[in-house]
Amino acid sequence: MSEVKKIATREAYGNALAEFGEAYPDMVVLDADLAAATKTGVFKKKYPERHVDCGIAEANMMGIAAGLSLTGKIPVASTFAMFAAGRAFEQVRNSIGYPHLNVKIGATHAGITVGEDGASHQCNEDIALMRTIPGMTILNPSDAVEARACVKAALDIEGPVYMRFGRAAVPVINDREDYKFEVGKGEVLREGSDVTIVATGIMVNSALEAADKLAADGICAEVINICTIKPLDSELIAASAKKTGRVVTAEEHSVIGGLGGAVCEALAERCPVPVHRIGINDVFGESGSAGALLAKYGLDGEGVYRSVKDFMGGK
Repeated sequence: MSEVKKIATREAYGNALAEFGEAYPDMVVLDADLAAATKTGVFKKKYPERHVDCGIAEANMMGIAAGLSLTGKIPVASTFAMFAAGRAFEQVRNSIGYPHLNVKIGATHAGITVGEDGASHQCNEDIALMRTIPGMTILNPSDAVEARACVKAALDIEGPVYMRFGRAAVPVINDREDYKFEVGKGEVLREGSDVTIVATGIMVNSALEAADKLAADGICAEVINICTIKPLDSELIAASAKKTGRVVTAEEHSVIGGLGGAVCEALAERCPVPVHRIGINDVFGESGSAGALLAKYGLDGEGVYRSVKDFMGGK
């Protein structure tokens, strides 16, 4: 059996910026002294005159991005998620969100898989923060293929977009000819009848692994990939919930305010069913390897499998 190809979504992000640089001549990439880590250095090498290092001043970088957008440019502001969504929240809200400017935010190193950098850098709150900003589109790709598609889609959207990328290499699951990405649309990756697993980001792979284990136990799980957190594909999720009667959400993010919260809000209005949220349970992370942390917090395939089994009453 061939080994599964693994690529970090931040790698795909940097490569996509460089790839689309020619097609989008108005694109300008800004970074906060982290071009090597966020991978915007790939764009910088190809288009040095269109890359701006703003230094360790993320709030100022968002203001610069806002100003550039008003001159007709398409600014892509990049830094770690902790700094993009956390440190610079007020500037993102008031300088970009409030006037609905055409700024793209490339937030890398999101979630628990930042690993050894520890709790101070493991941003598990960014989706919740960005969801509260009116008009903000939020994209959270599951692999490198989807990350590239997200960059292209973000550049085509008129308005602010928050893109979430990870540090760790993750399996490529969308490398197929029929793959198609559309903002605001989820995708059923596996049909099921007993329970719906709605996953986002790297948790999509964990959900698929869990579905295989569940199948061996006679539980037929439907797996939905939600790359667009906002606007959410509520119609698809409600239709699946109506069919299976139970929903589990899986995200590398706090269970408060992220995908789980968005799904619960949507189902409360459209199709109330029992929901179990898998994610970071209102705690800070800790230092460790990405794999060890995913296992400890129940976010790997085995962890999702056990959670779904418990939710199903040990069926």
